[in-house]
Amino acid sequence: MNAGHRLFAQYAFPPNELGYCGPEDSGALLRAGEQMASVAREFDGAWPYLQAIAESTGVDDPLDPEVVRSYWVGGAGLGEVDAGQLLTRLRSAFAGQVTGLLDAPVEPAHTLAHHSFHVFVVYPWVRFLDRDPGTPLRVLQNCRIRWGTVESIDGEHVEMVSRPLALDAGTLTLGGPAPERVRWSRDGASLTRAPAVGDTVSAHWGWVCGTLTEDERTALAEATRHTLHAVNAARHRPAESPRA
Repeated sequence: MNAGHRLFAQYAFPPNELGYCGPEDSGALLRAGEQMASVAREFDGAWPYLQAIAESTGVDDPLDPEVVRSYWVGGAGLGEVDAGQLLTRLRSAFAGQVTGLLDAPVEPAHTLAHHSFHVFVVYPWVRFLDRDPGTPLRVLQNCRIRWGTVESIDGEHVEMVSRPLALDAGTLTLGGPAPERVRWSRDGASLTRAPAVGDTVSAHWGWVCGTLTEDERTALAEATRHTLHAVNAARHRPAESPRA
């Protein structure tokens, strides 16, 4: 695989393995090789964002490494995407589907071509937080790309310290640092190089996806905060009064 294809697979495999998105055969993602573009298009949640970032940054390939990194992690490329046009694109792409807040009056300025936006705004789970927050909070936490510091390594798992998602007086936020056990390898196969104690890593569902630089960690944290602000603003916006 080239760098962009490999990076896409690193982050897309964990939910695909669980059957949440992408092709039914999760092994297809790891075997794709030069056919990665056709496999990646089956991730209908990610593909519209990759297209938007590529078009906005003047890149021909939606699987260019910087495009892929911008979507999963974050970075300067997100600022090139016209938020209003992206919101229109997403509403068209997911028309007829039950979404979380995409059909709500989301401010265009709050729209971000980042995986966190898809998790918290497009996926429907945010709708259920006020009913029984346990399950939706767990799903949203696992589905978002999160970052943490590796504290210890136990065989094919690491224990990392990260800030889990929390619901505080109805506001979705990041809680205090807490330990989390995540797989980095299975039967000797991994999505990234072996982590070391002290590394900052990213995780998606139950897998470590990669080791982050300080700039990448900052970009991921900023994108996550941006999206949480958008979600809380939309969830707490007063209902419009009926017209006379």
